[in-house]
Order: sequence, then structure tokens, then C-alpha cells
Amino acid sequence: MFSQGGLSLEQAPPISVVLRFFVTGAVFGLFLGVVMIMDILHIDLGNIKSTIIHTLSLGVMASFMLGALFQMLPVIAGVVIEMPTKKAMVVHALFTLGLLLQLSSFIDSSTSFLYFLAGAYLASGLLYAIYLMLKELLKIKDHSSSSRGMIYALTSFGLAILFGLYLLLTLGGYVDGRYFVEVKELHYSFALFGWLSLLIISVSFQVIEMFYVTPKYPKIMSRYLTLAIFLLLLAKTILIFMGINHTELITTMLTTLFILYGLITIHRLHKRKRPTSDATVWFWRLGMGLLIISMFITLVDVFTVVTIKVKMLSYLAFVGFGLSIIFAMVYKIVPFLTWFHLSNQGYIEAPMMHDVIHPKKAKKHFHIHLTMLNVFMLSISFDYIALDILGAILVLLSFGWLLYNLLYAIKKYQYTQKHTKKFEW
Repeated sequence: MFSQGGLSLEQAPPISVVLRFFVTGAVFGLFLGVVMIMDILHIDLGNIKSTIIHTLSLGVMASFMLGALFQMLPVIAGVVIEMPTKKAMVVHALFTLGLLLQLSSFIDSSTSFLYFLAGAYLASGLLYAIYLMLKELLKIKDHSSSSRGMIYALTSFGLAILFGLYLLLTLGGYVDGRYFVEVKELHYSFALFGWLSLLIISVSFQVIEMFYVTPKYPKIMSRYLTLAIFLLLLAKTILIFMGINHTELITTMLTTLFILYGLITIHRLHKRKRPTSDATVWFWRLGMGLLIISMFITLVDVFTVVTIKVKMLSYLAFVGFGLSIIFAMVYKIVPFLTWFHLSNQGYIEAPMMHDVIHPKKAKKHFHIHLTMLNVFMLSISFDYIALDILGAILVLLSFGWLLYNLLYAIKKYQYTQKHTKKFEW
């Protein structure tokens, strides 16, 4: 058994389970950049907005988050998924095929059957993953703040998927779509405020304290924040289906909670006991700052009308928040897992973590990522096609660099297994 600071690695799944999803996320990131360039060049891609949104939210973010969850559940929550390799392969295959079909349906909306197939494969793969994880999480008798929050995050993801399935079937003409507008609003709310944000918050309650040696989060926050956000989303759902579309109070409460969380996380990172220069800390700080900006704009919009450009800035900041934290976790998870699994297998010269992905490589990615966000912010203010093209190129560079680092880690892992001797017991 290997454990440290409350993180148990005894039942960690094979590294291939995690890297399969991470590599897929990086490849979809490259595809995102290509689609953006094609859109700028006015190449007809059908419903381009939906293509970009779902390539980003599912192809990129969900891929990384599912891979991280397969790893985090045994480590943080002590949850064991039996036969993780086979089950992860099933999830990955159904999810990837379903997403490709969904993107195809957005590009060619004339074939209604594509919507049905996309919904069937996507829902099957993602709901199966949620079932595997929730089934084990619900068996825990004494929950931590992280494991409890993961339940709310996965439940939110399940609701977002069901709402998304309704939207796909409506677009395909299989249901009348009477509640299309309301369901679309809830689909985005549970996907972004529920699934994405709740999972990041839940994981942060342990990894911020453990990885960076920071003071603990306030007990009231770690115990009740995820529950409060989830209940507010449920309340919003009830009100909308009751025909009450004035949910400004709920939005005010949600944004306030997210701002408080962001501020406290930044404060915790500032008080860490290992003040070393680490790109993952920079990613976390940037992510929290962008979350605060996004939520502040959303909060202001409740009391007054903000311009379209300011709203777009809020959306960009929220995307930047999600990607920043994902990158922070990838650059922590991959080097550690490579070292851990090779060491556990008994290899004498298992590479150290900085040999798998050197910290300088992570810093380069941070600068690329930060530049990309700045260029997109400028493109919102100044309508120059050159800025749009530069932003799309930086998307390609960002995910290309990430993919290179992931493939390098895989190559290092395979080389060690093939050419390095094991300890003789």
C-alpha cells in the first residue's frame, strides 16, 4: 500500500485508463482549433456554434475530467471500480463515437437519424460512467467533503446529459420540443455550474491542501458549499418548469458563492508552506481569478444590463477557468502516475516526475495558455480577423504542446518498461 497525506493509492487503476481520456481530450482540442480556423475562413460547417461549444465542453473538458475521475475516485474517495481497464474502454468508445456523431449532426443537420444515434451512444457511454462511479460513491458510509461533492457533480452531469438528450431528440424531430428553451438553459446550468464547477471544487478541497501544503478551507465551506450549489440548481429547475423564469435571486446566490470560493482558494495558495515556483500553482491562480471575473460580470448583469461584449468576456473567462484547472491537474497527475506505477512495478531506474514532464514544459504551456486568453479578450474588444486567427492558432499550439507532453510521458513509460531492469526480490 502507498498512501500520503490521506491520499490512498493502493487501488489506483492502470495508467492507461487515465491517459486514454487525456490524449483524447488533447486531440479534440486540436480539432477545436481547426474548426475555429475554418469558421474564420467562412467554410460552411453547419451549426458552428454548437460544434465549437460541444467540442470544447465534451471533447476537451469531459474527456480530461472523466480520465481524472477514474484516477481520483480510488485515490481521494477510496472507491474501487472493478475491472477499470475494460469498463473505461467501453465508456471511452461509446463516448467518443457518440460525440463524433453529435458533431456530424451539427455539421449536417439534414440527417435526423444522426441526432438519434448521437444521443444513444453519448447517453449510453456517459450514463454508464456515471453509474459506475455513483454506485461506488454511494456505498461510502463516512463521506469526506470531496467524495460528497463528487456525488453532486456526477448527479449534475447525469441531469445535463438527460437534458442534452432531450435537445438532440428535439433537433432530430423525435419530440415536439415544447420545453426546448427551458431545457437548454438547464442543460448549460447543470453542465457548467454543476458538473464542471462542482467537480473542480470537490477535488480542490483535498488536492489544494495536499499538493501545495496550504491551510484548510473553512469547515463551513468544505462541508456545505457543494450541497448549496447543487440545491440552488435544483431550485432553479423547479422554478423554470413551474413557468417562473425570474431566477435572479438564485443567480445572485450562485455567483456570490463562486466568488467567495475563488477568493478563499487564492488566499489558501498565497499561504502555502511550499512557496516554490510551480506552473500548476499559476494555473490554479489564473483559473480562480477568471472564475471571479466571470461570476462578477454575471452578478452585475442581474442588477443592470451589460453589453454583449462584456457577456462574451464573462463566457471566455469561465472557459479559461475550466481549462486552467484542467491543465493544472494534468501536469500534476501525469508525472506522478508515471513515476508511481513504474516504481510500484519494481523498475530500478523509474524516471522521477520532472523527467516525465519537466516543470519548464508546464511553464511554457502556461504562457501559451495565458497569451491565448489575452488574444481572445482583445478580439472581443477589437473586431480584427487577425486576432481571431491568432487566437485559433494559439488554441492549436496549446493543445499541440499538451499532446506532445502526454505522448512524451507515454513514450517514457514504455521505454522504462522495455529497457530498464526490475528489482530482484
